[in-house]
Formats: sequence, C-alpha cells, structure tokens
Amino acid sequence: MIDAMSPRERVLAAIAREEPDRTPRDFWAEPAAMNRLYAHVGHSDEERLLTDLGVDIRRLNAVEPPPTDQGSGVLQNMWGERFVMRQTDWGPVREDMPGALCRAQSLDDIERFAWPTPDALDYSDLAEFCARAGEHAVMYGFADVWQRPALVRGWEALFEDMVERPEWAHALCRRFTDFYLEDYTRAQEVCRGRIDICLLISDLGSQRGPLISLGMFRTFVAPYLRSMVERIHALGAKVMYHTCGLVRPFIPDLIALGVDVLDPIQPVGPDMSPERLKADFGHRLAFHGGIDIQTLLPFGTPREVAAEARRYCDVLGEGGGYILAPSHLFQPDVPPENILAVYDTEMSA
Repeated sequence: MIDAMSPRERVLAAIAREEPDRTPRDFWAEPAAMNRLYAHVGHSDEERLLTDLGVDIRRLNAVEPPPTDQGSGVLQNMWGERFVMRQTDWGPVREDMPGALCRAQSLDDIERFAWPTPDALDYSDLAEFCARAGEHAVMYGFADVWQRPALVRGWEALFEDMVERPEWAHALCRRFTDFYLEDYTRAQEVCRGRIDICLLISDLGSQRGPLISLGMFRTFVAPYLRSMVERIHALGAKVMYHTCGLVRPFIPDLIALGVDVLDPIQPVGPDMSPERLKADFGHRLAFHGGIDIQTLLPFGTPREVAAEARRYCDVLGEGGGYILAPSHLFQPDVPPENILAVYDTEMSA
C-alpha cells in the first residue's frame, strides 16, 4: 500500500517513473468545450471543476497582448500568426491561416519584422497563481520553436525555406527560441522556482507519419529544442514535449534531447499504442494523454471512454510513467458526459 501523496508529489513521481498512489490527472480544453461542460455541471468555477475531477496539475501562462484586427475578421497575434474565430454552438474556435511573413522575399524581411520580446508579456499574476495552486503541480508555458514559425511563415513556405533557404528557417526558429528562453527564465524567477513542468510544443507528425525527415528534424528542430530543454532543466523544472501525429521515429531523439514527458500520444496506429510505447520507451520516458479525441470522445459512450481510460492507466501507468489526459484539448463536439467519464475511471482507484 502506497501512502497518500499530494497532487504535486503524485505528478513528479509519475514523471520520475516511480509508482504513485494513483495515476495523476491533467485537464485541458478549448474555451468552447469548457462552456459546454460548465452548462452541464451547472457552474463556471474552473477550480471547483478541476477539484471535482481530481486534476493534479494547474496550468499558467504570462498574459500576451491582445491580437490586432487585420480586417475581414482576420486577427494577428504578437508573433504574426493570423487566424479567424469560427463560431460554434458553444463559442468561437480558432482557425489558422498563413501568417504575416508568408510573402517574405528576403532574409531582411524576416529580420525587420516587429518581433516581440518578453517585455510584452504580463507576469504580474504568476506568483499569486502559484500560491493558489497550493499542493498541485504547476505547468507553465506554450513555447514553440518550429510549428509557430511555420504558422507565421506558412507551412509550404517554411518547408521550401528548409531546402532552398535554410538560413531563413534558422532565423525564424532562433527568434522564437531566444524569446522563450528568456520567457521561461523570467517566469520561474517570478514564481521563485515553483514551476514544476514547462511545456514545449511543435507538431512533428501527421496521422500517417512524420511531417519531416529525421535529418531535417536534427537540423532545424533539435538544436532549438536542446537549448530549451537545457534551460528548463537548469531552472529546476521538467520538460513536457507536445507533438501530435505518428511520431514514433522521433522518440529516441526526443529522449536523447532530455525530454521528460511525451504528449499527447495520439492513437493513430499500432506504433503509437500504449502497449508498444510502454514496452519500447517506458523505462526512459513518461507519457501524458492518449485518450482519443477524434473518434472515441466525441462518438463513444461514457462506458467505452471509461474503459479506454482504464486501459491507458493500467498499461502506461504500470510502475509509474503516465499522466491521464486526452490526446489533445477537449473539443466542443465532445459530450460533457464523456469528459467526466475520463476522470471517473480513476476516482474510485
């Protein structure tokens, strides 16, 4: 019998691949999905909801400046990502489009862009948030060193840059990396070392396989990930790396780079099954997510959702090494009953 742990102890034990008292849980959802869930549970108190679900992690970010209106409903954030907000029955959902540098004609065009600095972020509420988090684990950030550059440049343009103009691709990735190195440092200093996990994001895969070759990954993504991982570890936090898709070929490299937790383990084929991942990598890597957001959660029954959540907890959580969560943010097409079923499986454990 394992003694009862605090939420933070539970999460850190799982990341260290040590058996916790129960599988830790995380939660993230699109705002429109949150609105639908709030309507179902009869209140809009986020902390109350997370407590009721037994969620062990609390997420925080510095506040970015609001996006600017580019006309015709197009918004642009501080990075130059452009998007529109499509309405659903439960609220708006972001839809990306080619960004501010999609028509760049020279390296100078990239360098002259009005790149943000961390001075644009508001860190003033972080310390208070950490105090409110109490004994929960704290996760910070949304750093992206390759995919967000692709959104600013446009995916096709960035792929072309990587082949024909590699210095352009490196210039973009370096801009983002330098920003987030400073951002994460400032956040941990403001929080006085209280941040336990820092999130890195860059999607490397489609549902059929990698978006880029291992060689391209090692040239254009890995050096910047390494800088981020080394800084995060030096700040006393663990690294959760998010990449959608069939990304098994990248996992050994991610382990070598020092990634502690892989998210969201999208179940897109046998190579991404929890059994295969645990057998091949579970002694070197922890996992987060996996509960299918595309088919199971929107179309399955609560009983089916609960059974799949139990499977992931049993397989990936054996001996530690797993944090229960969906395979991406809960979307507004997921019935609230199915969101609750993800966590009900573990409440009685």
